[in-house]
Amino acid sequence: MFGKKRIQRADYDRENWRPVLKCSICNGEQVAGFKNIHTGEFKEECLIQSSSELEEFKQKYGISEITKEY
Repeated sequence: MFGKKRIQRADYDRENWRPVLKCSICNGEQVAGFKNIHTGEFKEECLIQSSSELEEFKQKYGISEITKEY
């Protein structure tokens, strides 16, 4: 009943979108999402408040590397 939380793996269009971590210089807020390679459009997925949340995001989408943008 209260077992380990399972993370269901999600998918995204790897040909047109790349994972990005948007970081604010002012307050340090970080938002994980995907940026369209062709148009530059950013789709926000979740707010990252700790390193464990970032790891959950990476596991959910099978990401090994994520670039930071300021």
